[in-house]
Amino acid sequence: MNSPSTGKWIADSTSNDNRKLRLSELRRKRGITRQKLALDLNMAQNSVSRYENGEREADYKTLILFADYFNVSVDYLLGRTDNPKMNE
Repeated sequence: MNSPSTGKWIADSTSNDNRKLRLSELRRKRGITRQKLALDLNMAQNSVSRYENGEREADYKTLILFADYFNVSVDYLLGRTDNPKMNE
């Protein structure tokens, strides 16, 4: 669900599992650390960890940043599809 006032993706449930992005899976497939991802995207390692654990919700800009970095769709990143390919 999307919050109109903040533009942030909001899970329907308060469970952290429902808010987790596929970051950890994608990062491990590439063989990179949280620190490397954080450095590449100019963010704190702590932020990457919180996104991975569902403790922090990504805004649109951050979702697109992660999706572009891993060359996957935002829907794949959010777990809305199992097809990682982006529509062009």
